[in-house]
Amino acid sequence: MATSKLQALWNHPAGPKTIHFWAPTFKWGISIANIADFAKPTDKISYPQQFAVACTGVIWSRYSMVITPKNWNLFSVNVAMAGTGIYQLARKIKNDFASEEEPIIAKE
Repeated sequence: MATSKLQALWNHPAGPKTIHFWAPTFKWGISIANIADFAKPTDKISYPQQFAVACTGVIWSRYSMVITPKNWNLFSVNVAMAGTGIYQLARKIKNDFASEEEPIIAKE
């Protein structure tokens, strides 16, 4: 049974013999790098970059469900991209607009 499943994956139109498998697989590197950036200070996060990552994830997630055959690898990597991009944007917005700064006390 495992052999038939592996053979089905191998011969799938979006399987390892095609670019439709390898492009999303390597795209996981962007999501992994974004996850590694969770430890980065928020002043190092770029609004345009994270907006692009989030929008790319949302747009391509939708596209991956419309095309034939459905490419679940493409869908999952783009959901991860959207999630990490939105999370990073939320961190940045929270830090820039919602955090309360310590009042500056004048020295006499």
